[in-house]
Amino acid sequence: MNIATRLPAKPCVLVTGGAGYIGSHAVLALLDAGWPVAVIDNLSTGFRFAVPEGVPLYVGDIEDTTLLERIFAEHEVAAIMHFAGSIVVPESVADPLKYYHNNTAKSRSLLDAAVKAGVPHFIFSSTAATYGMPEAGAVSEETPQVPINPYGWSKLMTEQMLVDTAAAHRINFCALRYFNVAGADPQARTGQSTAGATHLIKVALEAALGKRDHVGVFGTDYETTDGTGVRDYIHVSDLAQAHVLALEALIDKPERSLRMNCGYGRGFSVLEVLDAVDRVTKQKIERRMEPRRPGDPGMLISDPSLIRATLDWQPQYDDLDTIVTHALAWERKLAQLREKVDFNRFAA
Repeated sequence: MNIATRLPAKPCVLVTGGAGYIGSHAVLALLDAGWPVAVIDNLSTGFRFAVPEGVPLYVGDIEDTTLLERIFAEHEVAAIMHFAGSIVVPESVADPLKYYHNNTAKSRSLLDAAVKAGVPHFIFSSTAATYGMPEAGAVSEETPQVPINPYGWSKLMTEQMLVDTAAAHRINFCALRYFNVAGADPQARTGQSTAGATHLIKVALEAALGKRDHVGVFGTDYETTDGTGVRDYIHVSDLAQAHVLALEALIDKPERSLRMNCGYGRGFSVLEVLDAVDRVTKQKIERRMEPRRPGDPGMLISDPSLIRATLDWQPQYDDLDTIVTHALAWERKLAQLREKVDFNRFAA
């Protein structure tokens, strides 16, 4: 039986950043599972068109407590899925205070509002960047969390706030530590839309479609098979499904909170990813070798044992070429959307 049928009538999930990349996929996954949804997004990197018709969209900031009080009053909010924040590692090194404000201070405001409103469940978009630069092997939840950049620290601080808040109040949480999120909705309903995005697969596809003249490969002297950085790429729709399952787990056991890795447990180097893009697009992308970027570890691969043991999570798109194929379909659809939507404020 769908867990939504066991809840009070029409409970709502508030999705912060629901007009953005991962948040918009979570909205679709929730709707597909029968959950009513509301979205709050300041549209700094999100888009109105990414929010499905019929879903309430509140344009505003998560530190606007008056707006949050209004949302809680207008909807029976059973849970919050929190995606709003800044995500670019090099930018966090250059402008750390922006990240401690957007990712940490604003999360504190949101969490405070949730506690005051009596929202019982909170799902947080965390990151593998909280682990920093692990010594070797796959990263488990027991791996020490020692971030090497402000982005990772800003997320780890929020995790700690959640731990302390759950100990003091009637709220439980799940922090999902993402590895490298990629791909797009298989039905091309949404995808990564922000111009100037730094996600490797999106950058490579933009190059393949003539929007960029090359792809920079940052770091060729890592201790990896081909010298380039290795990451665990997870399809965004599989990640979104993990959020729905995490919500069900929190409701089933309200006394329990969870912190889990979300990846496939297998890594691909930058050059292997570019090879996959070449295969799918049937053309060769120009690659330019560049120095390492500040704050980038050489290898980051998940051990997904805990999430697989805790949730009935069965990824459907664990294949690099499939991830690239879905991302390519979205890029082509995005080209059509650009004729209708003003993208100028997101220019690289």
